[in-house]
Amino acid sequence: MSESAESVRVDTPTRTREERRVLASTLVGTTVEWYDFFIYAQAASLVFGPLFFAPSGGFAEIVSLATIGISFLFRPLGAIIAGRFGDRLGRKKMLVLTLLLMGGATTLIGLLPTYAGIGVGAPVLLVVLRIVQGFSAGGEWGGAALMAVEHAPRDRRGLFGAYPQIGVPVGLILATGTLWLTSSLTTEDQFLSWGWRIPFLFSVVLIVGGYVIRRIVEESPVFQEMLNRKAHSSAPLRDLFRSHTRNVVLTALIFVAQNAAGYLLIAYFIGYGTSLGMARSSLLAATIAGAVGWLVFTLWSGGLSDRIGRVRTFQIGYAALFVWMIPLFLLMQTADVLLFTLAIVVLSFGLGLSYGPMSALYAEMFPPQVRYSGVSIGYALGAILGGAFAPTIAQALVKSTGSVISVGVYIMVLAVISTVAVSLVREPRGVDLQA
Repeated sequence: MSESAESVRVDTPTRTREERRVLASTLVGTTVEWYDFFIYAQAASLVFGPLFFAPSGGFAEIVSLATIGISFLFRPLGAIIAGRFGDRLGRKKMLVLTLLLMGGATTLIGLLPTYAGIGVGAPVLLVVLRIVQGFSAGGEWGGAALMAVEHAPRDRRGLFGAYPQIGVPVGLILATGTLWLTSSLTTEDQFLSWGWRIPFLFSVVLIVGGYVIRRIVEESPVFQEMLNRKAHSSAPLRDLFRSHTRNVVLTALIFVAQNAAGYLLIAYFIGYGTSLGMARSSLLAATIAGAVGWLVFTLWSGGLSDRIGRVRTFQIGYAALFVWMIPLFLLMQTADVLLFTLAIVVLSFGLGLSYGPMSALYAEMFPPQVRYSGVSIGYALGAILGGAFAPTIAQALVKSTGSVISVGVYIMVLAVISTVAVSLVREPRGVDLQA
């Protein structure tokens, strides 16, 4: 497709309808994927310790949180496999497959017997299903990001690319809201006995909706053009690391701080607030408020990056994360619900601005023949270095130093690393994405 074709294709009614369908598909699909992923993370913070890792004694909570990170180790494998076939067979097929894998694993977790029922088999099966979730998540994001960005007009890639990004806070809102509703309608004993399973089993409903929407979306026009020209790579992984290793490393480092800070909101703050004596329902409500802020700022920053550039938007977001880290934990230490909520909502500004432009930035950094592999692997590696063990590291830092401020310093160091990485990228806004 020529440059002129790319710039005018949005003017037709058919293309406009297809773009709306693509945006809905990427948003709904990533929402379902991340709902499933986050339900596990929050349950690990709240209930999996005593239910599945009781023999660990006083370390049950840390072991439970560590299982969140184990899944991240398998995200690169999912990224490699989905990237390979996504660059050869198409984005759409991989998105349908990852959705089914994630949903199936989540539903099975809701049916697992606990340690009291089958002994050591329970945590083993739990970890295996978490690994399947990690594998699926590794292949999901790259495909969703590319479907949105490769369908977008040149001057709106940041905005279009923000739609799969807001699937993360929307999934977090759904996950946290479902847990909040379930815990509010059950007693503590009922929640530990069977109530925690409901959010996992609810995934079946979401999978059906996501599957139907993803099946009716057209393949990416960039990939379709590669098929027409037979321009796809026969060995995308080899070609990626032969010519684009620097960009893979940069994409990973750019994501590190955002992912680590995001997983504190997703999986650490609830447990930390509980240790301060705050009510679980109040903490879940505070997390939902933070997720709403994350959603708003993510969508806004995607459009902002179309105006001021991807790199500049990232730099503003990471500066905000750096500045807010110490005040964040000082407010949380008060154990006041309103101040705790305020701390999280302000944090969401930095989270949003360092996440909204990511799809467009990453897509513009790689040629189409290796793009799925490049963005997926970079994203997966960044998740390992950033969010994989962030809740566990935070818990260990507090135990070793006696101060939660050490967690803030940890995120500040990562923010500096990610700022340097994104500053090394030559602004790619507006480059030609075609084959």
